[in-house]
Amino acid sequence: MTSLRVVMPLPDHDFDPTEAAVTWKTIREAGHEVVIATQNGTRPYADPLMISGEGLDPWGFIPGLRKLKLVGLALRAQREARAAYAEMQRDESFNAPQRWVDLKVADFDGLVLPGGHGPGMVQYLESEVLQQFVAEFFDPDQDDKPVGAICHGVVLAARSTSPHTGRSVLHGYKTTALTWRQEKAAWRLTRYFARFWDPLYYRTYAEGDGESAGFRSVESEVKRALANDADFLDVPHDAAHHNTKTDNRHRDSPDDDRPSWVVRDGRYLSARWPGDAHTFAGRFVELIEARHDQGLSPQ
Repeated sequence: MTSLRVVMPLPDHDFDPTEAAVTWKTIREAGHEVVIATQNGTRPYADPLMISGEGLDPWGFIPGLRKLKLVGLALRAQREARAAYAEMQRDESFNAPQRWVDLKVADFDGLVLPGGHGPGMVQYLESEVLQQFVAEFFDPDQDDKPVGAICHGVVLAARSTSPHTGRSVLHGYKTTALTWRQEKAAWRLTRYFARFWDPLYYRTYAEGDGESAGFRSVESEVKRALANDADFLDVPHDAAHHNTKTDNRHRDSPDDDRPSWVVRDGRYLSARWPGDAHTFAGRFVELIEARHDQGLSPQ
């Protein structure tokens, strides 16, 4: 198998370590290259709370007690994801990324958009440079190169406007993303029982005056970009392992995809949260390799 090149844009800080590192490691272990890109070509940093878990407990604002973790152990990235992130930090491309403005669709065989919910994600989600690049990747003239987006990465795709239609590149696609039910559950947990002094930690965007609950959630924003609400796919009630997929406690692994929910529509792949990351990454590899096997990958 020819080594394929996948580009992974990241913000300077606060991206989710599981969604980025598990995907990075899976693609690399399949024999392909992952090119990291940041706004100015500087080394990025994952959300530190998702690495250590420190500061996610009710006493997390107290210096002497910060390292005592209970809730933080449950909410932080799992051991395998943390190990993948440690490995990712030693990667040459991670330490010397390309700049967003220098990215060219012709140089890559696929695009992956990880998510994250911390305030540093705003740089990534609101970048007009990245939105233009994502739109170019979705352009029909690009030979249907695969695009994968997970969690808040779907928001970046939703905000990317096709120059041909003036609509979101996701208009007409079926997708999933972080659901309002998931986002609300994490928000309420930290708001009332854990990181209460920082009640919007799990809300990248909060509702303004006069806006209904959830209006600024990932699910609501993505739905506004779609052709219709029915194109946003959550786990159906009759799905196998429905409770495992929706209880917000189980996460997938390389050997167990039962907790995951991943949606494919043509060359576009989407997933909800870090609990889907292994399955998402594995299916993305299948997607870029299948495209290459069909003779569509440029040499």
